[in-house]
Amino acid sequence: MKALATDILGDLQINSESRTPKYKQIINHILDQIEKENLMIGDRIPSINEMSEEYYLSRDTVEKAYSFLKERKIIASVKGKGYFISNVDLKSRINVCLIFNKLSTYKKIIFNNIIWTLGPEANVDLYVHHCDKDLFKNILKKNLGEYNYYVIMPHFQEVDDELVELIRSIPKDQLLVLDKDFEKIEGNHGAVYQNFQKDIYKALGEATDLLEKYHKLVLVFPIDESYPYPPEIVTGFVDFCRNHEVSYDIIDTFDPGRIIAQKGEAFILLTEYDLVNLVKSSRNMGWKIGHDVGIISYNETPLKEVLADGITVISTDFEKMGQSLAKMILEKKKERIENEFSLIRRNSL
Repeated sequence: MKALATDILGDLQINSESRTPKYKQIINHILDQIEKENLMIGDRIPSINEMSEEYYLSRDTVEKAYSFLKERKIIASVKGKGYFISNVDLKSRINVCLIFNKLSTYKKIIFNNIIWTLGPEANVDLYVHHCDKDLFKNILKKNLGEYNYYVIMPHFQEVDDELVELIRSIPKDQLLVLDKDFEKIEGNHGAVYQNFQKDIYKALGEATDLLEKYHKLVLVFPIDESYPYPPEIVTGFVDFCRNHEVSYDIIDTFDPGRIIAQKGEAFILLTEYDLVNLVKSSRNMGWKIGHDVGIISYNETPLKEVLADGITVISTDFEKMGQSLAKMILEKKKERIENEFSLIRRNSL
């Protein structure tokens, strides 16, 4: 029996319920068959009529898919003979959708290292959801099926079933979670994340010798509904203080007019706003930073190396986070990587 022209496409299945447009499903399948070396240069693929009849598709749908592939010189048409594979070098088709929760100095470092590591062959589009689940949903819905990889930062004030299901609809070989783990996603997807509870516990453990001269440890943990900070930081902080019998307190801000209660307190600050106010307050009171008052700042920046003769920092390695994510894409690996986190000792503690 003579094989149908469509047989060369293998197990192509058009899912009418998928959020991915039908023309894009055709494109993705052909590109996938090329990557798997099931389609080689010179192989004939079905004509527009054959595809349309075999898979109950409109001619416009098939033509749109083939036009896309022809523009990228993946296929070529020969008059009177049909369509053939003309290029199997797909390096230039790495299209990445980055959906960050916000823009900041740290996120810029991650972004730059993703770009630099992926190199010029990759096309990377950045979107920002501002920790707004509805905005995130709209961004993802508009872009499903348009990229090879989706990199998401799942920092949200609240999560609903629709958001979870939408993330789950991303093919696992295309999904990468960045910065914060998201346990509601099952399956084998890639992730490079911080373990916020364990990280702060470990980092403070590295500073026990420096903390001995302080009688209280104060965590300044902002309550910001627009950009929520991971509550696991509080859990890890409390666990450390209780297990090491350290007196502690938790406040939500260090405002400009605040008076430090007494000498001998060490502060952990998440924002640069609180950091600057604490430095100013210490100077106004004539207290020596690193002796009368201790400072630990969250997340490294170049400024903290020189501010107040050096600010002690607990921080993840943002450069490595971006590089690890990009390498996972380039090497087509699916790993779960806890990014490195450490204490950087300076004079403020």
